[in-house]
Amino acid sequence: MPTLTKDSTVWTLDLGSDENRFHPEWLEQTDALLDEIADSTEPAVLVTAGSGKFFSNGLDLEWLGANGDRLGWYVDRIHALFAKVLTLPVPTVAAVNGHAFGGGAMLAMAHDFRVMREDRGFFCFPEVDIHIPFTTGMSALITAKLTPAAAVEAMTTGRRYGGAEAMAAGLVDGVSGLEELRGTAAARVRDLAGKDRATLGAIKATMYAGVVEILRTPQA
Repeated sequence: MPTLTKDSTVWTLDLGSDENRFHPEWLEQTDALLDEIADSTEPAVLVTAGSGKFFSNGLDLEWLGANGDRLGWYVDRIHALFAKVLTLPVPTVAAVNGHAFGGGAMLAMAHDFRVMREDRGFFCFPEVDIHIPFTTGMSALITAKLTPAAAVEAMTTGRRYGGAEAMAAGLVDGVSGLEELRGTAAARVRDLAGKDRATLGAIKATMYAGVVEILRTPQA
């Protein structure tokens, strides 16, 4: 399950040590931890990372297969998570320590910045190959962060990007070795910790107003 730790101004959200799929309990815990940093008042930045082989593999297809009648609720819950990260009133960076697939890659995209492990792990939107079309909200999130050319390739081919390839395509902003990954990610935002929360939150809310409106429109 996700945990949250604090070292001076750097808060680290550890998504967990397994595939970190979006099980409802995982979503509830993650949401509560994001509220904790959002409700704090001191200077802060957020680093989000996994601690095992995966950053996140996204949707919990096993749970969804057993709870198909809750599909609308489940999608709304995931959309709400993306919207919360997208507009969090502190600087955010995803430290992509391993595989980030589907919803896991979208969670990384919701952060202000992304730094990826350079030697292992893939960043991938596999929806075209697993026959799961993007929701309107998911598509809006991805296309808000990528150039049109990068979005077309990433979303329609299911390409698996290694660290250097992901950086060249603009999916991530930097690469690093695993041992230095969290430190490199933190260094990217640490000096931004003093940004006024109200102002930064308003800027993000305005910048992504269209995306957030779509993400917050109920699917159920």
